[in-house]
Amino acid sequence: MEEQGGARVEAGPNPAIVEETLNNRANYVRLGTLALLWGASFLFIKVGLQALTPTQVAFARIVLGAVVVVALCLLSGGGLVGFGSAGKRALWGTIAVAAVFGNVLPWILFGIGERTVDSGLTGVLNATTPLWTVLFGLLYGTERSLPPLRLFGLLVGFSGVVVILAPWQGSAGLFGWGVLACLAAAASYGISFVYIGRGLNGSGAGEQPLPPLTVAATQLTAASGIALLTLPVGGLEPIHPAPLPLLAVAVLGIFGTGFAFALHIRIISDEGATTASTVTYLMPVVSVVLGWLVLDERFGPRMVLGMAIVLLGVALSRTTVRGPRGGKRAEGTERAEPARN
Repeated sequence: MEEQGGARVEAGPNPAIVEETLNNRANYVRLGTLALLWGASFLFIKVGLQALTPTQVAFARIVLGAVVVVALCLLSGGGLVGFGSAGKRALWGTIAVAAVFGNVLPWILFGIGERTVDSGLTGVLNATTPLWTVLFGLLYGTERSLPPLRLFGLLVGFSGVVVILAPWQGSAGLFGWGVLACLAAAASYGISFVYIGRGLNGSGAGEQPLPPLTVAATQLTAASGIALLTLPVGGLEPIHPAPLPLLAVAVLGIFGTGFAFALHIRIISDEGATTASTVTYLMPVVSVVLGWLVLDERFGPRMVLGMAIVLLGVALSRTTVRGPRGGKRAEGTERAEPARN
């Protein structure tokens, strides 16, 4: 998800299972739609690359998504973060760094990767993002300790990646530069989540907490300016004006980035970020199925097994433990990322 930029909202650490009954039954539809939009983003990237370079796809996606999110923010009575105080100017700097690692860099890397990697496999590799988030949280100090079960989940998740890539098979395996680019994109998301969790935490630099829509609109606006600076690197090549690829990129930006964010925010508002982040488990399945149905991509038992192992590792890495009075105590935090994919 590919999602996946936008505001990061504190969430509970174990979103593996949706509550049996959601507060608003319409959110079943919203959750399914969000999984479809974010899971399909890798398909849209793959098709868009037929007409545009990875840099051009990322730039178009960011700008279109920013237009939608800023419009939604203004229509809801909000606005971008201002520059009126030193704290707000510093906040822009924090958000700009998050935009680099949460939007610009990973979306360019996914485009580079999908030049040689199937869209379905890209979606599965993207599902490793929570694992990278835990790993970088340990390195950066936001994860103060890692219980054995969560550490085991981390090892299980990355072993699933090894199963999928099968490097021991040499040329028959899937390991290559494209896969490395996709894994680097997922790792970039992890860096972004850890950084903004420590440097922002949804607050306005010591002032009143900022609405998630305001943070997201500001981040995508910053990302648009940064993406503009990347155009000299592969972004000035001629565009092949084929209707279908251009339509795919438009859908990716407007719906897969802009309106998908609004859906995620609505689910978070109604059900909480823990339930909303359940989409993490649905996205790779959607990406694999769409790649098979639309692009005739092949996937065998090894990919299915590896994907199951990765998702099991993600679930274990998000487990909670019981406190002394029987209440749940989180051993870490996981942040929902409304516009990740």
